Amino acid sequence: MRDFSLKSTITYKLYRQLILQLEDFLSTIGDIVIYGKEVLSLIFKRELDWKAIIEQCARFGVSSLPITLSIVGMSTVIVAMQVAGEMVKQGAGNYVGMLVTILTIREEGIIMSGFAIISMIGSSIASEIATMRVTEQIDAIKVLKVNPIRYLFVPRVLSGILMMPPVLVVSSLVGIIGGGVAAHLASELSYRAYFESVWTGLFMKDINVAILKSIVFGFTIALISCVCGYNAKGGARGVGIATTKAVVWSFVGIVLWDLLFSIIFFF
Repeated sequence: MRDFSLKSTITYKLYRQLILQLEDFLSTIGDIVIYGKEVLSLIFKRELDWKAIIEQCARFGVSSLPITLSIVGMSTVIVAMQVAGEMVKQGAGNYVGMLVTILTIREEGIIMSGFAIISMIGSSIASEIATMRVTEQIDAIKVLKVNPIRYLFVPRVLSGILMMPPVLVVSSLVGIIGGGVAAHLASELSYRAYFESVWTGLFMKDINVAILKSIVFGFTIALISCVCGYNAKGGARGVGIATTKAVVWSFVGIVLWDLLFSIIFFF
């Protein structure tokens, strides 16, 4: 008869996997908090490399703009096409612009912009830093007595903070204009009726909250991507794991922040 071993059972293996995932979860949360605190400290102390910051700003804002505009614009067009037809049938055509604008400013613009930047920029940051980690370039930076957090994290995180609001403004504007065109084509709603209703339910509070949310989202995406890349290990496979982890954690992070903002400002 074979000896029964608890460690060979499926239940034990699932239990161990759950424990490992929980440990990794808590460890990642701790690293994000610790490195985030250090990054903010360096920013407030103005220990900044402006050349590197400008380079990262161009990468974070300009390079991501085409895909961001495409995603936000198309998602708003899809919503406007479906909403306009039904609202015009119900005699509520004068509220189409207001509905599309509120949806874009409060939620769709920032969420879709965040998803686009995570997919393009966040994954790129994570894979870049992870490659530096597994090829021992970060160790070489430490040997040269250069602070890797200041050298790698600060320019990327600060670029996220600075560039996310302009990206949000431009993408939301494109989305609202695209929504007006889509509403006109789908229901023959006049452009005048659409754009006059844009300001009906839009207040400065909505714009201010959206800007604040974009700053927090930019900080979160850049920081999580840096942390996941910095903690990579295990060669090429580790780079892939770190990149995937950065994307997943960034998605979860901005959704949780979005929920928190909704509870605080609109509940």
